[in-house]
Amino acid sequence: MQQSLLQNQKRITSVDLLRGAIMIIMALDHTRDFFHVGAQTGNPLDLSTTTPILFFTRWITHFCAPVFVFLSGTSAFLQSARKSKKELSIFLITRGLWLILAEVTIVNLLLTFDINFSFIALEVIWTIGISMVILGLMIWLPFEIILAVGSLIVLGHNALDFYEKDQTPPFSATYNLIHRQGFHSLWGRQLLILYPFLPWAGLMMLGYCLGKVLRNNDATWRKKFLIIAGMSTIALFIILRFINVYGDPSAWSPQPNGFFTFLSFINSTKYPPSLFFMCMTIGPALLLMAWWDEIQNGFTKIVSVYGRVPFFYFLAHLFVIHLISAVTYFMRGHSFQEGINPTAFIKFIQPGEGFQLRYVYIIWLAVVIILYPVCKWYDRYKTDHKEKKWLSYL
Repeated sequence: MQQSLLQNQKRITSVDLLRGAIMIIMALDHTRDFFHVGAQTGNPLDLSTTTPILFFTRWITHFCAPVFVFLSGTSAFLQSARKSKKELSIFLITRGLWLILAEVTIVNLLLTFDINFSFIALEVIWTIGISMVILGLMIWLPFEIILAVGSLIVLGHNALDFYEKDQTPPFSATYNLIHRQGFHSLWGRQLLILYPFLPWAGLMMLGYCLGKVLRNNDATWRKKFLIIAGMSTIALFIILRFINVYGDPSAWSPQPNGFFTFLSFINSTKYPPSLFFMCMTIGPALLLMAWWDEIQNGFTKIVSVYGRVPFFYFLAHLFVIHLISAVTYFMRGHSFQEGINPTAFIKFIQPGEGFQLRYVYIIWLAVVIILYPVCKWYDRYKTDHKEKKWLSYL
């Protein structure tokens, strides 16, 4: 019994470690958004203008959202060991609704510094929230059905690309919420749908199903499964991407040289996440879980701290990054009135101004390091106050 508990703890630690790693990488993308000189005026994935280091600075952060959504499902299954199905269902639905509310209010305020909420963006926190609500309803169904539905969504949602090609935009807000980015007026404000939820919900269901694998106490079988699943997912990406017919609305194309052709090959669609995008990110994540299932050292313990308080860290890092960005905005001579430009989505940012990429990396590392003691304190506080149920919502 003691050995079983020890193995279960190791599995949970591997999830925290992977989640912590992607949370750290996520901060790089947001730091680039706020500080890089070309962040507001160019696309780092545009092969006609980007550089390899800029491309990979953006590309590596593609792993963050899908892996986090996937692991949110996994964590939900692991919680079923200490919650009844009813308790888990209620928790997922209420936490999902709370995350949607937090996205519209807290996250948007930290992202834009706009107290008037002129623009409301539905991004990753919203899509995690609505996916949790759906999963909270789905867990009443047999495990096999959850697996089948999740697989059908992930493998089949790109069939909608063919429908969308034959339609004339704009699409309805309902359709955009499901499968397409869009802009809509809402009560005198602009609603920016950046994360349509359908593929993300399917991915969370598959993450939930992975939890059953991680609950297996046979470490050798568990590792073998993760390696086979990871390699198979990567192989599916390579084969289907090479065929270039189905799985992503944007096909890859030959470029002036082999390296940039490779960049085109791996440059899959995130909004919404295509089948290729999910395979490209989840496959390596499964391999990392297989490897990290057996690694424990001082560095992994530090990284895991960020993974145990992901939403708290998300809010904190967004506030710190935007605050520092606002300070540099004023240091460049801009006024407060310029900063609150009503036409600007994000306040206190001037497109075309900022730092070179090497300084973005320095700021990123500084933010991550600064937030470590805060995250460690909150992690310890949660551990010492498990009786406070509200802490599980943050």
